[in-house]
Amino acid sequence: MKWMGRRGSENIEDRRGMSGKQVATGGGILAIIMLVIGLLMGGDPQQLISDFAQQQSPSAASSSGPVEETKEEKEMVDFISVVLADNEQIWEGVFTQNQLPFKKPVLVLFRNATQSPCGSATAQSGPFYCPADQKIYLDLTFFDELRTRLGAHGDFSCAYVIAHEYGHHIQNLLGTSGKVQQLMSRKSEKEANRLSVALELQADFYAGVWAHYDQKINKMLEDGDIDEALSAANAVGDDRLQKNAQGYVVPDAFTHGTSEQRMKWFMLGFNTGDLNQGDTFRGL
Repeated sequence: MKWMGRRGSENIEDRRGMSGKQVATGGGILAIIMLVIGLLMGGDPQQLISDFAQQQSPSAASSSGPVEETKEEKEMVDFISVVLADNEQIWEGVFTQNQLPFKKPVLVLFRNATQSPCGSATAQSGPFYCPADQKIYLDLTFFDELRTRLGAHGDFSCAYVIAHEYGHHIQNLLGTSGKVQQLMSRKSEKEANRLSVALELQADFYAGVWAHYDQKINKMLEDGDIDEALSAANAVGDDRLQKNAQGYVVPDAFTHGTSEQRMKWFMLGFNTGDLNQGDTFRGL
């Protein structure tokens, strides 16, 4: 991916110099009391909970201590910053074109473990997006895991992962994830898993849409980049992960989709750039 020398994002919160115990002390009991009062007085629950989550999360200023990093880590952080900025540029443009309000998410870098309103983030849990505070959580060691254990290769495989999590932010802004989570709570485990798969595949589709427009605008692709993205999508398919972990596959337990599905939806987004093509819930 052609990224060196290009603009990076300012929306990165670096917690790598903090321990998990230092994070998310927030306003404590007082903040909880204020949340309850607000709810009792008829305040908007979604907005109140969002504000509460922001209070419980550390600010960028509180996590700005010195961070020891290798040359390779610094380069990876610079790369992530550019990929994040590209996602901001593309999706803000898409939302503006469709006359929709847009808010940029924050990407939180951490080591080993940190806290989020959605629960603990750990190196083992992998990257995830938390809708409560609209932040993407990422331990850089995941990319080592992606390469060495899962067999994905190249910098664009990492870009795909970031764009996938950004896709979850897009779902949150559009109200899709909230509606699906409510629906999942009323379904059986098997049906809830199918909805989860559709949500994840749509995030893959949005990652492809990002790549489609980023190439048009910034000409950032190099030979083999799309193959690198597909290698990552293939590596994190439920069928492949289950097969490697337990030697057999249980389709009813899938929550993210098969390798084939994940590659298919990424490519559909990349080839079309058409948001109307991304209805992964059709037929459920």
